[in-house]
Amino acid sequence: METVKLKSPVDGSIYAERPVATDSQVNAAVERARAAQADWAQVPLARRGQYMLAMLEALVAMTDEIVPEIAWQMGRPVRYGGEFGGVKERTQYMVEIAEKALAPVPASNPKDGFRRYVKKDPLGVVMVIAPWNYPYLTAVNTIVPALMAGSTVILKHAAQTLLVGERFAKAFEKAGLPKGVFQNIVLNHAQTEKLLGSGKIDHVNFTGSVSGGRAIERAAAGTFMTLGLELGGKDPAYVLPDARLDHAVSNLVDGAFYNSGQCCCGIERVYVHEKVYDDFVHGFIAETKNYVVGNPLEQATTMGPMAQARFADLIREQKAEALRKGAKAHINMKVDKDVAGSPYIAPEVLTDVDHQMSVMREESFGPI
Repeated sequence: METVKLKSPVDGSIYAERPVATDSQVNAAVERARAAQADWAQVPLARRGQYMLAMLEALVAMTDEIVPEIAWQMGRPVRYGGEFGGVKERTQYMVEIAEKALAPVPASNPKDGFRRYVKKDPLGVVMVIAPWNYPYLTAVNTIVPALMAGSTVILKHAAQTLLVGERFAKAFEKAGLPKGVFQNIVLNHAQTEKLLGSGKIDHVNFTGSVSGGRAIERAAAGTFMTLGLELGGKDPAYVLPDARLDHAVSNLVDGAFYNSGQCCCGIERVYVHEKVYDDFVHGFIAETKNYVVGNPLEQATTMGPMAQARFADLIREQKAEALRKGAKAHINMKVDKDVAGSPYIAPEVLTDVDHQMSVMREESFGPI
């Protein structure tokens, strides 16, 4: 039996292992989702919203178990308490706006004798391929709108956060959601590609790397399913000459290094006006040096390991290349486990960089 193993970045142990769904199990899940969708679409919108809020309540009730679970799975320190502020806020918001968002839109060019409008129908069976870096928040961003709109959802969560899908399934079960409306399945890459190419899925939402997005596109080619792809970027910030430097420093340091820099919208480049450059860099360096890198299960830790050692090694490579090309490193923090092949890596701030360096052009999904 093939399994998916979750290797914890905390100590390299196998934290969880689950069997991969068989082809027959995958087909059965899709059939259940298809069979449930028509009835689910007829459930009044207000009732669908009640299910979502009940799911949220059940999920939040698991917080004490989930917070250390996230630390073991992907390395985020327990001191940050999971993602439930954002999960709660977004779930409630999407339930609140659903009636207006899903209402028919009158045509902008009315014509006598005709009733023109745009009707918003459910997509059908939606597959959500969720990432590990914000495993609850990014998942709820797509699961809740799809279900509120009357679609059914099949969740395939990242292998690095294998247990998150199970938590969602338990929360929906406690909420009393009808069978087949939401399902969590464990797939390998080959099965995911096969399912996407089968024509049995109506829409897929994927959050992840650019290479992953390309693979999704290739797998879905010719099926005419719709795709929602949220991929990598290289987010910049610009500090104006009249900026409040204390505010700019604290927010940009947090934007760059929170979650060990593993954020889709993390700040990866900062451009600073020459009038405030020296003061900003001084403040940015000083604040970055306050991070405590270590075991994410300890309350004192403010930066845990990256989710996988290979991600940290990529950051090390970007830093080394930048230094070879003339960049200057300012932190040089000593962390015992910060060695090649380890997911533990200290934050770094580079100056004297230019756009010939990969650290300025390619996504840096880490603390640099």
